Amino acid sequence: MSTNPKYKLPFSAGIRLFIPILYAAWSDRVLSPSEVAVLRDRAFELPFLSDFEKQQLRMWTNPSRPPNRDLFKMWEIHCKEAAKELPIYNEPSLIDLGITLVKIQHKDRDLTWLSSEVLEELKTLEGKLQKVNRATYQSLFDLPGQISTEQEKETASFNIEEMKDLLDGSNGEIKNKMRQLMSDPVFGLETIPLKEDYRTKVLSWLHLLAKQGLGALAFPEAYGGKDDMASYASAFEMLGYHDLSLTVKFGVQFGLWGGAVAALGTEKHHQQYLKGVGDLSIPGCFAMTETGHGSNVRGLETTAIYDPSTKTFTINTPHHGAGKEYIGNALHGRLAAVFAQLIVGEESHGVHAFVVPLRDEEGKVFPGIKIEDNGYKLGLNGVDNGRIWFDQVTIPAENLLDRFGKIEEDTYQSPIENPSKRFFMMLGTLVGGRVCVPRAGLSATKKGLAIAIRYAARRRQFAPGPNHPETPILDYPSHQRRLMPLLAKAYALNFALDDLLDLFVNKEHQDIREIETLAAGLKSYATWYTTHTLQECREACGGKGYLAENQIAALKGDTDIFTTFEGDNTVLLQLVAKGVLSDFKKSFHEEGNMAVLRMIGKRISTAVNEQNALIIRNTDAAHLLGNNFQQQAFEYRKERLLTSLASRLRGLIKQGKSSYEAGLLCQTHLIALAEAFVEEYVLDAFMKKEATLAAGPLKSAIAQLRSLYALSTIEQHAAWYLEQGYIAAVKSKAIRRTVDQLCQDLRPDAIALVESFGIPDALIAAPIALNQ
Repeated sequence: MSTNPKYKLPFSAGIRLFIPILYAAWSDRVLSPSEVAVLRDRAFELPFLSDFEKQQLRMWTNPSRPPNRDLFKMWEIHCKEAAKELPIYNEPSLIDLGITLVKIQHKDRDLTWLSSEVLEELKTLEGKLQKVNRATYQSLFDLPGQISTEQEKETASFNIEEMKDLLDGSNGEIKNKMRQLMSDPVFGLETIPLKEDYRTKVLSWLHLLAKQGLGALAFPEAYGGKDDMASYASAFEMLGYHDLSLTVKFGVQFGLWGGAVAALGTEKHHQQYLKGVGDLSIPGCFAMTETGHGSNVRGLETTAIYDPSTKTFTINTPHHGAGKEYIGNALHGRLAAVFAQLIVGEESHGVHAFVVPLRDEEGKVFPGIKIEDNGYKLGLNGVDNGRIWFDQVTIPAENLLDRFGKIEEDTYQSPIENPSKRFFMMLGTLVGGRVCVPRAGLSATKKGLAIAIRYAARRRQFAPGPNHPETPILDYPSHQRRLMPLLAKAYALNFALDDLLDLFVNKEHQDIREIETLAAGLKSYATWYTTHTLQECREACGGKGYLAENQIAALKGDTDIFTTFEGDNTVLLQLVAKGVLSDFKKSFHEEGNMAVLRMIGKRISTAVNEQNALIIRNTDAAHLLGNNFQQQAFEYRKERLLTSLASRLRGLIKQGKSSYEAGLLCQTHLIALAEAFVEEYVLDAFMKKEATLAAGPLKSAIAQLRSLYALSTIEQHAAWYLEQGYIAAVKSKAIRRTVDQLCQDLRPDAIALVESFGIPDALIAAPIALNQ
């Protein structure tokens, strides 16, 4: 290629203005149909261009005849010379470069044709030409030291595809199918302000997913499914990258309504409903929550009274406050799984589920049923949430979902005699919702992190001096501190939630209480992490993060409810703590003095091995980054909170307090224990995954992320550890410095780490995060 082109740029002002755009468009030697359309149909029809200029520009935009090498090189040389005349911009503009070329050649001529209206049109056109190769764009402006996001992916310390496969786990096939499916233009994301239009769009998407067989994945093969709960949970998880209204509606139709029929019903119900649930010909809803009894399911007030003379149940809402609240699919559903107190004669047998018809096939609501729209919400306005009241609605006895209790010879019978055990067995079959919800929430979080980190790697602010490029904000330690620990936690939760899913899918009867405890804990921990992280991502993107087009606003609004549906997080964590306490108490009952001796021995061992003067002051990097210290610190926090809580409760009960009163007085202690229990589980899952990897770049990156998660969590609880004498002040400071260093060490891999989530650009959908 000639370095001294024969062309000396003897072009008119109009043509000079377009040379940077032409150069950028041809930089990959391919002029795409979209580029041709924009240039020929809009750019080259601007009124200031003469007929000759239009003819010349059209010649240079013939996709079958690229400009020759000399001409292209001449464009490059003159553009780079002109770029030196530009002030330092965060995002240099091709239009600014073209104007500079015009001014260099035509200093003394009238440039009034470059009006504000023309400039605005030109900038709009540049915005449409977003096929520009990022590396070429940067080299054109000759910005020293600037590394593109593409270059960052190429220079990552590990293989991105291998990391993606590690995160996908054993469900990579269905996840890749979902990535491809959701990238189809028919699923294109858009902001739809009117809730009715939004709901119609979401319903149409849901039908497309049902046609793909995705809704029935967890159902038995006999009813159109694949009996594959892991694939269903993975499909649900991947929807979290798309539109969360669709995600929730998918979960309501196939997970809650379908799950209630599958888990609480028997063969006759499966035959009657499941195939229609899976193909969406029987849309339904899950009517459990009531206005007056949100978290207290056992105290639900809706009644189902059995009439032996007609072999029917009468479903009734005793007062307005007992209405079913926040019911998803309430306006589209034809049937509902209604949870009500089953009453035979004068005796209540507790909460059971009933299939109650709501509408006919034309959508007309049946007599005795009142349904109201919940209206606009903070988010999820594509979900048709509503309130439902029943006024003496009669249903046949066979509509009782009777796996755990049935009517035979006009009397109630159950294979589980203890009402409390029966109640928890019923709810335990529905734990899949708590297994799935945090997975979708984590997907939304990963998307937020991908947007924020991509943006931070390209957004520039402040320069070290004149004629120096401004610094990418991700290079600032404060920005790394905002995002990198949260990124590490996303990896940690990915592995922990996968571990929980494996337990759930392969559960044995004796495991269900353990899984319920873990599901409640991880659901709370992960969804609180989601709301916190998305807020941080929004702030990290400044005003750009506030724009609807950049997705974070919708992610924030749509996931906010995740902290209170499928169980309020604060209530769930109390249940987690009580489950941990029950296991603790059980071990003492079963093992007696041996359990006491073991606990005393463990305390002595901890004091000798972990709390001696040398260890509590040890600031050595190898010690802080080692598995032993991190695992022992997490375990110590859980065990210490457990034994001190048990001691407090025992003391209060000895003082004459009831168990209920003692629990209320120790409520914050309960929540702290539950948090410590979950954090230990998450770290253990992370370490377990790390142990499966062979030595190499992938394992090194995972080890850094694991240490960042562990140490930033210990740092978060630094005051507690200092109070307990588990670490000294000098060690606390060393942990903080190590977290800073890990953030800095992981910075070069930040783009690769979010790319490993495998989120297609069509689902990222945020202009600030795309190579535009």
